[in-house]
Amino acid sequence: MEYKDYYAILGVPRDASQEEIKRAYKKLARKYHPDVNKEPGAEDRFKEINEAYTVLSDPEKRKIYDQYGTTKAPPPPPPGGYQWQGAEGFGATDFSDFFKTLFGFGGVGVGFEDLFGAGARRGPRRGQDYEAEIRIPLELAYRGGKQILDLGGERVEVTIPAGIREGQRLRLPGKGGPGEPPGDLYLTVRLLPSPTFRLEGYDVYTTVDVPAPVAVVGGKVKVPTLDGPVEVTIPPRTQAGKKLRLRGKGWPKPGGGRGDQYAEVRITIPEHPTPEEEKLYKELAKLLKERGVVA
Repeated sequence: MEYKDYYAILGVPRDASQEEIKRAYKKLARKYHPDVNKEPGAEDRFKEINEAYTVLSDPEKRKIYDQYGTTKAPPPPPPGGYQWQGAEGFGATDFSDFFKTLFGFGGVGVGFEDLFGAGARRGPRRGQDYEAEIRIPLELAYRGGKQILDLGGERVEVTIPAGIREGQRLRLPGKGGPGEPPGDLYLTVRLLPSPTFRLEGYDVYTTVDVPAPVAVVGGKVKVPTLDGPVEVTIPPRTQAGKKLRLRGKGWPKPGGGRGDQYAEVRITIPEHPTPEEEKLYKELAKLLKERGVVA
């Protein structure tokens, strides 16, 4: 019944934030990964680091661990009124007395044979679960599809569900640590920035270029959406910065339906106007000057 100080294993304080825990894990995992560290004991150290991170990165497991010093809630009190205590304040003597009362021998250093007999044999041990991140374009996350990963020289195809969001996890059964059966690999999704779209909640934001004459008199322009460009009506006298709302063109919601898309207007002028366009702009500038709008 060995107590493992997962905080000490990762080298973080007990009040460490999730971000601090993640940074510490990444640093240690890179140092002791069996693919890069061939020193004796590196693989065991790597497994220990993964074990610590698996617990401390999960708020529920961390809460139970902080209270009981284990990842499982305690069993009901045994006959005789013994109470299971939290990790803090439960020392080696307490463990020893607890096991001595129940099994007739000390708890510190108790082995498998002590509990089940010298002839007992251990069953197969399941492999360690691993944690990693997968970075995908926002557009791929929206429509779903396939992504190829290189896992230590093995090319693995990952299915991306349509509408997946930042921070959600994908499970790859059997792609974790070796064992019987092998552990699983959990991939946390990170969305790459898009040059066209920005996601906020379930709403999508983009920019639409509107030629200056169309902004003044109104007209139609094409707006990019995650489903492809759509034609949108620009009301007369539309100002730069105005947001046009496209209902139901945002991100899919878990319970059905979609968020909205907002297209922010950006007024544009021709970089290389034709002689006729330049003539018209000069006439417009003359009218503005006569009205005192410009000097």
